[in-house]
Amino acid sequence: MTGEKRFEALAHNVPHPRLTTRTMSLDWTGDLGRVDWEELSALYRAAPLGDKPAEVLRQAFSNSMFRCFAYDGGRLVGAGRALADGVDCAYLCDIAVLPSHQGTGLGKQIVARLLELARGHKKILLYAVPGKEAFYRRFGFLRMRTAMAIFANQAQQLERGYLDPG
Repeated sequence: MTGEKRFEALAHNVPHPRLTTRTMSLDWTGDLGRVDWEELSALYRAAPLGDKPAEVLRQAFSNSMFRCFAYDGGRLVGAGRALADGVDCAYLCDIAVLPSHQGTGLGKQIVARLLELARGHKKILLYAVPGKEAFYRRFGFLRMRTAMAIFANQAQQLERGYLDPG
């Protein structure tokens, strides 16, 4: 499927063929209609990726070009998304894995699926939870020297190690 057709499929909420497959005991989909947003919010709290209300997650995932959800026995155990413009820049974000499934390779599978969907963009970016940088290096990500950010709560992000005070 070409990048344009892949974008059209996802933009119209049609599950992407490579995202609606059965892998081992996991059921993969990109279909937003299948998501229980409260369950996704609970996954984010457990992962832990913070307290993101269901409606915020619904809007964020709906506005993301690429997304994937992993289910184990009907239970949501992993999710991720990527913002992208279709040609130049893609940003992987919100890779979340339920603690019971962390260390099983599920996070790798989510990142690999999102990277495959974002293939063809001139650059693919992300920022990692402090201490998880080595995980992303395995995919070819390198630290940027000039990346900068503005957060709603700068002091909290400085405390958590996401920002360099200098």
